Amino acid sequence: MNGKFINISYIFIAVLLLFTSTKTHGQEKEDSIVHVAFGTVASEDLLGTVSTVNVKELLKKDYHTNILESTVGSVGGMTTNGNIWGQGPMVLVDGIPRSQYDLRPSEVESITVLKGANAAVLYGSRGAKGVILITTKRGEIKPLTIDVRANTGMYVPKSYPTYLNAAEYMTLYNEACRNDGLAERYDASTIYNTAAGTNPYKYPNIDFFTSDYLKKAYNKTDVTAEISGGNERARYYTNFGVSYNNSLMNFGEQKKNKDLNYNIRANVDMNLTNWLKASTNALVVIKDNYTGRGDFWGASSTLRPNWFAPLIPIDMLDPNNNKLQSYVENSNHLIDGKYLLGGTSANLTNAFSDMLAAGYIKNKNRAFQFDVNVTADLGMLLKGLSFKTLFGVDYTDFYSEAYKVDYAVYEPRWSNMNGKDVIYDLVKYNEDKVSTSEFVGSTSYSQTMTFSAQFDYRHTFNRSHNVSAILLGWGYQTQKSNDSDHEGSDYHRESNVNLGLQASYNYDRKYYLDFSGAVVHSAKLPEGNRAAFSPTISAGWRISNESFFKEKVPFVNNLKLTTSYGKLNQDIDIDGYYLYQGYFQTANWYTWRDGASGGSTVKSVRGTNMGLGFIQREEFRIGLEAGLFNNAIVLDMNYFRQDTKGLLTTGQNTVYPSYFNAGRFNLLSYTNFENDRRTGLDFSLKLNKKIGELYASFGFSGMLFSTKALRRDEMREYAYQNRAGRPIDSSWGLICEGFFENDADIANHATQTYGAVKPGDLKYKDVNEDGLIDSKDEVYLGHNNWSTPPFSYGVNLTLKWKNFTFFALGSGVSGAIGYKNSSYYWIKGSSNYSDVVWGRWTKETAATATFPRLTTTDGSNNYRQSTFWQYKNNRFDLTKVQLTYDLPEKLFDKIFLNDMSVYISGENLLVLSKERKMMERSVGSTPQNRFFNIGFATSF
Repeated sequence: MNGKFINISYIFIAVLLLFTSTKTHGQEKEDSIVHVAFGTVASEDLLGTVSTVNVKELLKKDYHTNILESTVGSVGGMTTNGNIWGQGPMVLVDGIPRSQYDLRPSEVESITVLKGANAAVLYGSRGAKGVILITTKRGEIKPLTIDVRANTGMYVPKSYPTYLNAAEYMTLYNEACRNDGLAERYDASTIYNTAAGTNPYKYPNIDFFTSDYLKKAYNKTDVTAEISGGNERARYYTNFGVSYNNSLMNFGEQKKNKDLNYNIRANVDMNLTNWLKASTNALVVIKDNYTGRGDFWGASSTLRPNWFAPLIPIDMLDPNNNKLQSYVENSNHLIDGKYLLGGTSANLTNAFSDMLAAGYIKNKNRAFQFDVNVTADLGMLLKGLSFKTLFGVDYTDFYSEAYKVDYAVYEPRWSNMNGKDVIYDLVKYNEDKVSTSEFVGSTSYSQTMTFSAQFDYRHTFNRSHNVSAILLGWGYQTQKSNDSDHEGSDYHRESNVNLGLQASYNYDRKYYLDFSGAVVHSAKLPEGNRAAFSPTISAGWRISNESFFKEKVPFVNNLKLTTSYGKLNQDIDIDGYYLYQGYFQTANWYTWRDGASGGSTVKSVRGTNMGLGFIQREEFRIGLEAGLFNNAIVLDMNYFRQDTKGLLTTGQNTVYPSYFNAGRFNLLSYTNFENDRRTGLDFSLKLNKKIGELYASFGFSGMLFSTKALRRDEMREYAYQNRAGRPIDSSWGLICEGFFENDADIANHATQTYGAVKPGDLKYKDVNEDGLIDSKDEVYLGHNNWSTPPFSYGVNLTLKWKNFTFFALGSGVSGAIGYKNSSYYWIKGSSNYSDVVWGRWTKETAATATFPRLTTTDGSNNYRQSTFWQYKNNRFDLTKVQLTYDLPEKLFDKIFLNDMSVYISGENLLVLSKERKMMERSVGSTPQNRFFNIGFATSF
């Protein structure tokens, strides 16, 4: 990783020189007001760990459908999976906990990412892992304006898994049989006729990834219309959106697979009096999905190509066999009038028959969101004082309408009559049944109510002393219910409530001091421990405003140092209610000595701990902001150290004595014991330059990140297996020393305890030298990247020339490892064979083998986490490229249109990695796709 990082550093040093070597051009105007927790702040007054993206402006050059894609290349410390500093944040839309998946980018004005404790503390416990604030568009003082955007594009699969054909599979499965000392399963005649394609119904050779089942591409189209305008008394905004896409499937009922979604958003802002304002927001989301039954993609990774023919041709049935003709006459599923459904005793249902006969599922998602805000200027009581309150109600509803029928499948028996293959008998499994009605398959429902009220005070004394303060109360409650197959559900309300206080001061925008805190409450903890106070303190110094600095370093127009310390109490990592409470349950039945009667005993399942408390995030941070050459270069970076203290464990190894968990009596209780540490350096760099008519902008953001488990409830025999002192996302496994070469090699090696081994099986290192290979020989192998890799980054490039705009976006990760452990590599028993088996070990290929010997067993010795299957997860993704052309304004002088832009784009285009083929291959699921789009945006 270090070498690659050095190479990247050289590249960006060169870019810096390019952007500063000739006359510079100040960057595009930055937003002067930034949305932060429960308010807004001038961007120059931020005290670090807050990043913002102007989505409205970004959409002019980057049409995208993933909301958080907007942050790639702009926000340091945030990864492409949405984590902030290695943890999953809370998402708020217009100040209310809501899903970003109910939004379209065209509805969004801006995104603000609150990373540090000082920025997120006012949200209490739920904000303790960072917060993403999504602010939607609102009406403006202007005449009625209608903006329309339309897109249509094609999803094209990157690749499909490569599996052996039926003849190849049978040949190698025979080899696996020989390796295991078993008789070969397939005779030479069967293999020959399969390879020759003599009779594909008698000698099947299933290939899932052909035009018989799949299209070459599928379409997605969306249209959005925005209506906005207003005056000083009232402003309005409305967004109507519809999107449609089908799928790759081209077989059976799944030909009709589709998604049809509608979004309607509306809001109004009103000045009721000169001191009272109000606003309302409403959103309706309708999502309909239609899916034919059948797990096609799952079957593609498991079904052997020779196993059975999905269709049985009726013209190959013995015409003189009345039984067979009766099957045809009475079948409810005569496919195209030519085929019966195929199957076996082990495949009473299968993906092909499901798609053709089993029916469909209609999934319906509905969401309704409404909130009202009132703001009162209380300056008549105290200059600078205001009051604001918000109330919101959100509903989501899901249900499925399903149609399902049972069907019969048939297994043929073949004979040869006069040199012609004929089906002389059919073995029938199941029965055809009839259904004429749909039914409700499953339902779920949620309701969230949100309330906040706050007093704000802002005032400037003597033109230099800027004071602000917030006192607030905020809370929400979510109720959920689920019904799967009409079995009902258990649920507990999820509640969050806290008080917040913020007091800020800055002198002449040069020296800054901020104290922010929250009183949090948790019903997950025992009485007496349910409330806590979370304090943070921040300070800043804008050095560039010092007179001594301005004179000596004139090319630096902004330089600010910031620092903060905070301790946040949270219950997010407490997975459940009443964990502090012990309980008993009924145990075994015992008969009395007389044998005539008896009774049940009880046993302790968990002990009680009334001292259970909050988990704490303790954080120290120092940051730097810099703007050089009239903001042609803008840098923002933060070093942070974050300790998570008091994670829960039962303490069975180090906290409680062993007799607390003896036999039927478990007295272990949850306790705050384990600690973690996250350390990192996040950064974002923006470069801007204009050379003649060419304007260039380049963004580079990322994070260097490390974690450590500071304390664990463990008592391990060998210190090298301790999780404490290792990264939180540690990956553990065996060290592979190659293949066993022969029986003597096996005899002279430590005994492996994962089943019998033979030459060609994997050989593991005896780390503890006890003569056995078992779990005690597992060692730390690296970061497994389940949260955040050691190095993550994003880049974006904008080039403008006359009416053309070119935009490119990419992201990359480095420093983590993964394992080739999908069914594509871990081929067990009689599973489908992928092309990796060509590298199998044999006596002839022992020196060059890249895969263990083939076996008919589950390969328990070979298919386990080890260095043999390990790979480096380093990659760079070219996420987006778009070319936009803004039509000349003079074309619209005499027509009703104000402007128009047309664009073409490509998404998910390329992966640069040593393991590119594997990374672009999906196994057992829909393939990864490139998306090629054409669209336009206009207003009138």
